[in-house]
Amino acid sequence: MANACPIKVGKFEDFSWIRCEGKGSFLNSPAVKEFGESRIMRGELCLVVDLQVCTGMDSTFMGTLAGLASRLTGKGGALQVAGADEKSRNSLEDLGLDFLMAINPKHAVWIGVENKARDLLKPKVAGMTAGTVLHTRHILEAHEILSDANEGNRLKFSGVLELLEDELTEKAKTSE
Repeated sequence: MANACPIKVGKFEDFSWIRCEGKGSFLNSPAVKEFGESRIMRGELCLVVDLQVCTGMDSTFMGTLAGLASRLTGKGGALQVAGADEKSRNSLEDLGLDFLMAINPKHAVWIGVENKARDLLKPKVAGMTAGTVLHTRHILEAHEILSDANEGNRLKFSGVLELLEDELTEKAKTSE
């Protein structure tokens, strides 16, 4: 199995920063989720996801971002995307996620300090291993979030959801 591209994180006064260096995927999205959820539980209202050097995103990664964005919005906060190129913006928009997050906002508390924030980031490693039941549940949850985000996604990911549910059923049988 391929290695996960690095995720780097940092906590600052008015926001927390998550940077994907390489492809955002099912391999590194658990690190994003763990850090994001821990910050939200501590009252964080602004998460910045830095895609400046992100080479692409799979559906699990984008579903993870959508889940964090939904949680923040429910608390009066926001997930903001920094450094999104046209490809990243199109990927998020194609799944209808642009209504959940601010992509390259013109006004944000972190505007002007991006490079300083990036210099202070530390690597984040997920606490779950690929291929485990926990990881499969994470992938399933990300796709459920995408399916709930808009009607077009429900049809798009119905096969993936079915496969993941079948995989979890099989894993449950073998662990009995």
